[in-house]
Amino acid sequence: MVESDMTGSTPGEMSPLLNDDDVLNEAARWREEGRTVALATVVKTWGSSPRPVGSHLAIDQDRNFVGSVSGGCIEGAVIHEALEVMDDGKPRMLQYGVTHEMAWEVGLACGGQVNVYVEKID
Repeated sequence: MVESDMTGSTPGEMSPLLNDDDVLNEAARWREEGRTVALATVVKTWGSSPRPVGSHLAIDQDRNFVGSVSGGCIEGAVIHEALEVMDDGKPRMLQYGVTHEMAWEVGLACGGQVNVYVEKID
């Protein structure tokens, strides 16, 4: 299994950062291929969150992903939650930041807070 990085490239491959339309188009393409897909969307930020509200991260059942919700700070934790959303079909509101109990594990290196809504795409 080869995972994409947040730019949509494979490890070691350089690629320009994808915009949110590209992320949504890739998610739609994956769905057309019959893959199970979840979409994570930044819905609220506070402080110095590296990605603005409306930023997207698309994840498929094989842990391939495109986009970014934090510039790399919390993507692993969001992908883990997205896999659970794909399994149980229940959307989740995630909150990460310096005040979160997991701050040292998945906290934003630059401080602040980010809320991410994760849903399965049917």
